[in-house]
Amino acid sequence: MTSSIGQSIEALCSEQGLDRDMVIEAMKDAVKAAARKQFRTQDKTGDNIQVDWNNDEGAIEISLQKTVVEEVENDSAELSLVEAQELAGDEIEIGDMLQIPLPQEEMGRIAAQTAKQILVQKVREAIREKVYEEYIDRKGELINGTVKRFERGDMIIDLGNNLEAIVPKREQSRGEMWNQGERIRVAIVDVTKDQKGQQIKVSRASSELIKRLFEMEVPEIYDDTVVIKSAVREPGDRAKIAVASNEKDVDPVGACVGMKGSRVQSIIKELRGEKIDIIEWSDEPSVFAANALSPAKVSQVRITDINKRKMEVIVAEDQLSLAIGKKGQNVRLATRLVGWDIDIVSEEKLKKEIALQMGKMMASGEAVPLSALEGVTPNQAESLAEKGIEDVEALAATTVDDLVEYLDVSLDEAESILSSAKAIVEARNQEIEPGEEGEAAAETATSTDEGSVAEASDVETAEEVEAPEANEPTKDASEEVATETESEESEAVEVEADAGATSDSDAEPAVETEDKKEEE
Repeated sequence: MTSSIGQSIEALCSEQGLDRDMVIEAMKDAVKAAARKQFRTQDKTGDNIQVDWNNDEGAIEISLQKTVVEEVENDSAELSLVEAQELAGDEIEIGDMLQIPLPQEEMGRIAAQTAKQILVQKVREAIREKVYEEYIDRKGELINGTVKRFERGDMIIDLGNNLEAIVPKREQSRGEMWNQGERIRVAIVDVTKDQKGQQIKVSRASSELIKRLFEMEVPEIYDDTVVIKSAVREPGDRAKIAVASNEKDVDPVGACVGMKGSRVQSIIKELRGEKIDIIEWSDEPSVFAANALSPAKVSQVRITDINKRKMEVIVAEDQLSLAIGKKGQNVRLATRLVGWDIDIVSEEKLKKEIALQMGKMMASGEAVPLSALEGVTPNQAESLAEKGIEDVEALAATTVDDLVEYLDVSLDEAESILSSAKAIVEARNQEIEPGEEGEAAAETATSTDEGSVAEASDVETAEEVEAPEANEPTKDASEEVATETESEESEAVEVEADAGATSDSDAEPAVETEDKKEEE
C-alpha cells in the first residue's frame, strides 16, 4: 500500500506537471476530511485529528492529538496522566501533547470514497490553476493543435498534454471547413478559471491571428524593422493591415509582400483564400485614409470634424464603387483601420455642388474669379484676361480649341475647365429664371386687372347712351324694326322651303302662321 500511494503521487506529478508537495497537501486534506467522519466517537469536532505524510515510508499517518491533564473535562481533547503513561511510558508529564495513532483499517468504503472525491477535486483545481498561470500571459500568441471534436457549433482543439482549447462559433472564420484530426493554427484570445468546460479560448477570426502569421513569415517584423500598426478583418472575406518601417531604406509594404508575393501568399493560403490589403501607415489621418481605401484611387480628403473624427473622401466617378466595396466592405474596413468616420463623396457630385454655389453668387451679383474654377491657376486667369475673357460667362462662351491655345493645356483639361464654367452659368440661369417668371406673371396679372376695369367702364357708358334712345323712338328705330321683320319673314320662307321638301302637310300650318303675323 505504501509503495502504491507513493508511486501514484509520482505518476500524477509527472503526468500533469504538478508540484509534489502540493499533491501531498491535497492528499492530507482529503484523508483528514474522511477521518473526521470516520472517528467521530474519538473526536466529535474533528479538530484534534492530525494527518501527516511519512516521507521515508511513503505513507499517510493518522493520529489523535490530546493534552495530558490531571482531571479530564473534554474526552476529545484531553487525556489523564495515568492513561498517558500507560500508552507512552512514565516520562509523560502533565501538559504534554500526546499523539495517539488511529487505525487506518477502520476507515471504510464510504470514507475512502470521500477521500478520493476530495483528492480528485483538489488535483483538478491545481491543474486549472497551473494552466491559468501558464497561459494568461500568452494571450494573442499563436499555438498549434489538432481538431478533436465538434460540440453545438463549437470546435474543440487538442493542444496535447491532456489539454483542450475551444474555438467558439463566433470565433470561427466563415469560409473555413475543418475535419477531425486536421492540424490547425489558432490565436489565444482568453484564459479563464471556470470549473466547467475548457479554460483556453482560441480564435480563427481574430486580428491577432493575422498579426502573428505575418510575424512568422516576415523576418523584418520579427526583428522590429517593420512594425504592424493595426489590422482589421472580416473573416473569410477580406483583411487590411497597416505597416510602418523604422528604417528609411526598408519598404514596409514590399517586405510584407515578399518576392513575387511569396510571403503574403503563404498567409492567404493559411487563411483559406482570404484577401489581404497591405497598407502603408501614416501619422497624417488624411494620408492614412487615402491609403486605407486601396485599391481605390482617392482624389482628395477633407477633415470635416476633427473632434468627432469625421472626414470626407472624394473619389472619381469610376472609383466610387471600388472605394465603397462589395456591400460597403472596403470603406467599412478602412474606417476601422484608420479610426475615423469616412464618408465617400463622388467627384461629380461635389463639382455640381460647387457649381451651384458659384451660380448663386453670380445670380446675387457677386463676382466669381476665374481662379476659383478647378484647374485654373491665377497665372492662367491673367492669361485669359489678356485675351478678353474676364468672367465665367465669357469663359463658358469660349471654344475648346481657343482655350487650349490660350492656356497651353491638354484637350481633356480644357474640356474640364469649359464644362465647369458652363455648369456655373447654367446654375446662375436657373437661379435667375424663377425670379423673371414671377415678375412676368405679376405684370400679366396687373394688365389683366386694368383691362377688366376698362371694359367695365365702357359697358356702363354704352348703357347710359342707349337709355335715352329707348325713351325717344325715332324713324330710324321703326326702320330697324321693319328690317328685322323682313329678315324674319325671309327666314320663315327658307324654313318653309326646307319643310316642303319633307312633307306638304307640314308646310301649310307654317304659311298660316306667317299670314297671322302679317295681319297683326
